[in-house]
Amino acid sequence: MATVIMHAVVSVDGFIADEDDGVGPLFDWYFNGDRPITDAADEARQGPFRVGAASHGYVSSLWAGIGATIQGRHLFDLTNGWDAQPPAGDHLVVVSHRPKPEGWHPEADVPFFDDVAAAVEEAKRRAGDGVVAICAGDVGGQALALGLVDEVAMDVVPVVFGKGKRYFGQVDSQLLLDDPDIVIQGDRVLHLRYAVRR
Repeated sequence: MATVIMHAVVSVDGFIADEDDGVGPLFDWYFNGDRPITDAADEARQGPFRVGAASHGYVSSLWAGIGATIQGRHLFDLTNGWDAQPPAGDHLVVVSHRPKPEGWHPEADVPFFDDVAAAVEEAKRRAGDGVVAICAGDVGGQALALGLVDEVAMDVVPVVFGKGKRYFGQVDSQLLLDDPDIVIQGDRVLHLRYAVRR
């Protein structure tokens, strides 16, 4: 059965972007090393990501395990749904109250759901025994509040945004996580992974 991991790069004060969707230095660590996250065959799809030695094993293993990615409509619109080819994994599932844009990659098998639970269920089916990566923010926070997330993964960058788009979205209740079972200090990033306490 698939493991659902809520994931994003985040500022130390808990933001995944500023109020205008700018990410500032949040992604700089993806390009500050000499080790590609994936092999050359995947580079055209995933871009020129080159991380430092301390981050490489963790990030490449996480990315290799992803079978499906869930993103919300806002991120879909910002990225054009990664042109139906997410950076990691073979499948993309979108949560949106609006239908797929007319004419958008008609050949792509990218389902849209207006219900987070239904999107998670479909992504788990597509991921098989792999990982479902659900993007942090409002959709990830909704899935977490519904008890659909198994782990929370944060790549914490040493920057303070002060305000912006929150990692956990609009979660307004207290949820407990276990102590982090992964803590890796990279170059300008700290990788943390927590199991969600049940």
